[in-house]
Parts: sequence; structure tokens; C-alpha cells
Amino acid sequence: MVRRTKILFAVIGLLIAVLFVIDLAAGSAAIPLGKIFAALTGGECDLATRNIVLKIRLIKAVVAVLAGAALASSGLQMQTLFRNPLAGPYVLGVSSGASLGVALFLLGAPLLGISFSPAMQMIGTAGAAWIGAGAILILIMAFSRRIKDIMVILILGMMIGSAISAVVEILQYLASENALKSFVVWTMGSLGDITASQLQFVAPIILAGLSLSVALIKPLNLLLLGENYARTMGLDIARSRKMLFATTVLLAGTVTAFCGPIGFIGLAVPHLARIIFASADHRILVPASMLTGAAMMLLCDIVSKMLTLPVNTVTALAGIPVVIFVVIRNRNII
Repeated sequence: MVRRTKILFAVIGLLIAVLFVIDLAAGSAAIPLGKIFAALTGGECDLATRNIVLKIRLIKAVVAVLAGAALASSGLQMQTLFRNPLAGPYVLGVSSGASLGVALFLLGAPLLGISFSPAMQMIGTAGAAWIGAGAILILIMAFSRRIKDIMVILILGMMIGSAISAVVEILQYLASENALKSFVVWTMGSLGDITASQLQFVAPIILAGLSLSVALIKPLNLLLLGENYARTMGLDIARSRKMLFATTVLLAGTVTAFCGPIGFIGLAVPHLARIIFASADHRILVPASMLTGAAMMLLCDIVSKMLTLPVNTVTALAGIPVVIFVVIRNRNII
């Protein structure tokens, strides 16, 4: 079993490396692998190709890896925390909360005559997404403490998401043309809108969130067996919840703020990791979900380039079959 797990980790790691290179090569202008390696290693390469590889595609590929790992990790944590196989940042409304925060910032501020410098807009967008995601997550958690029925929690999450969508539509109706255009483009989801300076801001936050996810492996394993059992084993439930909240907000909120609402990665990938690794142990599932999420996001980005589609439409098409399979396999949840 240990040998099989090591082999699977090695295979997924190799797959990520291959997809990363393909992602650098794919695009409106295909670039040969030789020129990609030359651009990456400082070899002989024309300036235009070097700029495309280093200043555009490399940043986008790195963002894909970080976003995929972040969404998958946050989805796994939420499924364990709520003990709900259909929990995820998108389904439970956490991504919608982040979207509302961004909408209030991008669409609401101009209505009040407030303008920001690029640096303040970057920080403000992230902060608004964190606040929105955190508020919805706390609200859903409060409901889950009182309501034990899984489907009721899911319906509440969807209703909250619908209510948020209505508020966002009102803001869109009142917004100026320029603010509306920037927000509509943001809602389509994109891995390519992050600049090098923004990546220097985003990457440490996501890496910090992923590090917290690793640190929470033991609490996640205990929570998987139920809160009563975890409490008898000496786990501080309240502290663990706060840490899980903070990690989910950092991961899902940051990705939503800078890449738009990307659905189904957080919901589907943890299940893929469980199926591939045939394990419920978070010592395996946490890194497995991160790696599988990175691979899935790279693959979706490649497909989105080939078909010229927004990346969130591709993630939905890739994730929906997995969700349907989970629902059919766990018929007792409906």
C-alpha cells in the first residue's frame, strides 16, 4: 500500500510537470518545446518568444498550479469539517460571498465616487473577497450546528448564493459602464489576469494557506471520525474550526479575488483524490488533493486555450461528471 501511494504521487508529480510544459507551449501562437526550454534557461531565443513565455504563459501556469491546489485543499477541508461529500467553496456559497465582496469593492466604490491606485485596488480586492468568504462560511457553519440534515445545508448554501447573485445584479444595474465591464470580465474566470507584481502578493498568501492545510492534517483526521470522538482525543474543536475557517478564507477567497469564481475544482478534486489513492487518511489526501487540483487546473487551462473558452466553463464541464458520480454512489445523501 505504501509503495502504491509513493508511485501514485510520483506519477501525478510527473503529470504536473508534463502539463506545465504543455501549458507553456499552448496558446494562440504555438511555441516549440526547444524555444520554451531556451527561454526558461536563458538560451538562444528571440525576444518576442522569451517575453511570451516568461511574462505571460509562465505566470499563468504558476497561477494555475497555485489556484488548483488552493481550491482542492479548501474543498477537502470543508467536506471534512461539515462531514458532507457535496461541500465545497462554490456549492456552499463561500465563493459567492467572495464574489459579493469583490462586487461591492469594484462596483460599489465607483458609485460612491471613490477611486483607488492599482496597489490599493489589488489589496482591497483581496480584502473584500476574504471578508465576503469569511462571512458566508461563518453563517453556513452556524446553520450546520443547528441543522444536521445534509440536503438542508446544501439548499441553504444555494439559496444564499442566489441571494448574493441578486445583490450583485443590482450593483451591476447601478454601476458605471467601465466598472461593469471590468466586473463582467472578472466573473468569467481567468488565470491570465494576474501580473508578475500581483503574483508576488498572491503566491505567499496561497502558500501560507497550503502550509496551514498541512498543519491541520491531524485535526482533520480526528474530525472525520466525529466531533465527540475528536473532543475525547483532546482536540480543541473551537480552535480547529477557527484555523480551518482562516485557511479556507485565505485559499478560496484569494483565488476568487484574483481569478474569478472558478467552480467545481474544490468540489470534485477531493473525490478524485479519494478514488485514485483509495484512502480517507488526510496524511495522504491533503497532498494528493493539492497535486490533483494543480494537475486538473493545468489541464483545464490547456483545454480553455485550445477551445478559446473561459476557464471556469471548462472546470465545470470537467467537474460535473465527478459530482454526478459521487451523488449516484452516495444515494443516501439525497
